[in-house]
Amino acid sequence: MATAPFPPSVHISQHPCLQAKLSQLRSKSTTARETKALVHEIALILGCEALATGLQTESRGTDETPLGYSYTTTTLRPSRISLVPILRSGLGMVDALTTLLPPPTPVHHLGLFRDPSTLQPVEYYNNLPYHDPSPPRSAPDEHLAILIDPIIATGGTAAAAIQTLREWGVTRILLLAVLGSEEGVRRAAAEWEGGVQVWVGGVDGGLDARGMIRPGVGDVGDRLFLTRGR
Repeated sequence: MATAPFPPSVHISQHPCLQAKLSQLRSKSTTARETKALVHEIALILGCEALATGLQTESRGTDETPLGYSYTTTTLRPSRISLVPILRSGLGMVDALTTLLPPPTPVHHLGLFRDPSTLQPVEYYNNLPYHDPSPPRSAPDEHLAILIDPIIATGGTAAAAIQTLREWGVTRILLLAVLGSEEGVRRAAAEWEGGVQVWVGGVDGGLDARGMIRPGVGDVGDRLFLTRGR
C-alpha cells in the first residue's frame, strides 16, 4: 500500500553527501567522536538547504574592500532569528547552524524528555526570554525560530516545542532534524500549518514499542555523550 505524499511543508534532503553520511551514522560501530562529526556535517548540509529557501537577503548601506573599492553590503532578512536546540542532542547541531548564521544569533534552549511509559513529552527546562511587552504593531516584525533536534520519532517532542515557540511569539519556524519517522514528521508538520517548515535528512517508516525509529540511528543523545538516557 502506497503511503500518502508529505505536505509541501516537509522537505527531505536528496543531497548525496548527506545520504552517505547518514548511512555512516546508522552503523553501531560508529564511535562517539565520529557520531559528533557526522551530526555536525549533516546539520551543516541540511542547514544550507533549509536556509537557502527560509531566508532572504537585502541591501543595506555600503562598505569598502581592502583595495578601497566601494560595494553594497548584504544582510539577511528577517533580522530577528533565534536558534533553539532541544536538549540534549540538539546541542550537536548548534555549531553547524551558528557557522551559517551571522553573529550575533541568540541561542535559546528547550529541555524536553519523553516519558518512557506514556511516550509523551515532559518539559524540564526553558530559557526563552520574555518578549518586550510593547504595544502591538499593525505589522509586527517577523521573528524566525530555527528549531533543531537530530531525531523526530513520535513527533511529540517536536510538536510540544513548536507550540511553546508559537506561544512565545515567533512568526515562523524552521524545524531541522537529521532523521525522522514518517509518523513523527507528519505530526510535527501538522502542529502549525502555515507556520512551520520541516527539513529532515531522511525518513524511516516505523517506530518500535519504545518509540524508537526503525531502523533509525539509535539514541543520538546517548551516542554523543556516552550516557544512557531516560
